[in-house]
Amino acid sequence: MADELVVKKESWIESTREYLIDIRAEMKRVTWPSREKVESTTLVVIASVFAFALFFKVVDMLLGDNVTRLYTYLVKL
Repeated sequence: MADELVVKKESWIESTREYLIDIRAEMKRVTWPSREKVESTTLVVIASVFAFALFFKVVDMLLGDNVTRLYTYLVKL
C-alpha cells in the first residue's frame, strides 16, 4: 500500500519533452479561423476603437467646456 503512494519524479528533461509533446498534440486539435474571418474581425476591432475614441473625445470636450463655464461662473460670484 505504501508503494502506491510513492510518486516517481521525472527529470526536467523528461517533463519538458512530455510538455512539448502535449503542446503539439493540443495544437493539432485547434480550429484555426480563416484569413477572411481574421481580417473581418480585425476591421471590426479597429472601427470600434475609432468609434469609442471619437465618443470619448466628444464627451471630454462637452464635460471640459461645462466644467470651465461652471468654474468661471463660480469665480465671478
